[in-house]
Amino acid sequence: MKRRILALGVAFSLVSGAYGENKQEQLQALEKFVRVSKIIQNFYIKEVNMSTIVNKALKGLLPNLDPHSAFLDKKAFKELEIGTNGEFGGLGIVVGMKNGVLTIISPIDDTPAYKAGLKAGDIILKINDKATLDMSLEEAVTLMRGKPGTKITLTIVRKGQKPFTVTITRGLIKIKSVKTKIVKGYPEIGYIRIASFDKNVVKQLGKVLAQYKKEGKKGIVIDLRNNPGGLLRQAVGTLDYFISKGVLVSQRGRIPQENTSYYAHSQGTYKNIPLVVLINGGTASASEIVSGGLQDYHRAVIVGEKSFGKGSVQMVFRLPNGEEAVKLTVAQYYLPSGRSIQAKGITPDIVVHPGVIKESNETEEVIREADLKAHLRATLKELNNENKYKKIDKKKIIDPSKDLQLMTGVNILKGLIIYEKKGLPTPPVKAKKEK
Repeated sequence: MKRRILALGVAFSLVSGAYGENKQEQLQALEKFVRVSKIIQNFYIKEVNMSTIVNKALKGLLPNLDPHSAFLDKKAFKELEIGTNGEFGGLGIVVGMKNGVLTIISPIDDTPAYKAGLKAGDIILKINDKATLDMSLEEAVTLMRGKPGTKITLTIVRKGQKPFTVTITRGLIKIKSVKTKIVKGYPEIGYIRIASFDKNVVKQLGKVLAQYKKEGKKGIVIDLRNNPGGLLRQAVGTLDYFISKGVLVSQRGRIPQENTSYYAHSQGTYKNIPLVVLINGGTASASEIVSGGLQDYHRAVIVGEKSFGKGSVQMVFRLPNGEEAVKLTVAQYYLPSGRSIQAKGITPDIVVHPGVIKESNETEEVIREADLKAHLRATLKELNNENKYKKIDKKKIIDPSKDLQLMTGVNILKGLIIYEKKGLPTPPVKAKKEK
């Protein structure tokens, strides 16, 4: 998120005469605000000073423009700065306003909210005893953050279920953005989990890709499920590892200075290794830029469920007192094809809902005598592999049989690897033209 120093003044507002308003119209609008403020000061049941009136007005104004814009008072601005440092006390969820209600965009891996079973798309109806229907996003975030070890109760509305409560103990939230795991039964396939796009992602990802190249991996699964986004530059850098030329993402707003495009570089590109990207309803913002860009260039097969659909750009304008700020939507992101993510999301190439693969204990086919030895050799190999995995820390292994979306991705990669081994011509990769 960008930051700027913004000096505000009535004189600037009146002199500019911009946006189709003349000086007289601006004066009338300001006069209306001052008159209403005076009525409140003179007749409201309680004494209210002008500073309080202005702050409350701004807090109501910004969210009415769009759900992601907000006025940040001293406390809210401090909370925002704490959140961008990558370590804070809280639940470990990313929330946003969707259809006017407080919605979980994604739980963060290995946090109290993740362990409590909260899911992307869950609606938070109440925080302790406070209803969230008329609450701003910043107020909700402030209430949910707190000292590690303290408890909070959320009332959750989940599709297909009755509302339920869950009590969670706050923890110290530390985000490890890039993790790798061994894909059980598929040693030739690499698995990279990107939990969010913080400042270290491109650097960490570069090391992983170099190691995979050294190991001779034949395909890679990139897991962006429940990735709420992060820094644009890190998303661009991630795309640049896999796309050798062309526009990666564009940013367009009303002000020409906010219009810019980011381009790929041919150096250091892993352009041949097959990719599968996993997404779901918790995949948002920067992670949608990555999955959507790879999809537009036909560089990866996208598997899972439709993503969240957050493609707007917010900037934080610090006010002259240094303690307050305005977070304002200034532009939208556009993928290489020219399509917008905002409120639309990314539709997977192959839609797969979460699930596990059920194993049958019954043999459906009688093994012929000629095939018996081959079958037993395969069984012996499987047992040897099981013993090998027992020696490895379970946290470093991921089992596709317990994750239908991952299994689908692995099978797609397996097919692409076989296709390549047989020397069949690779389908041409063409970028969609930007509109």
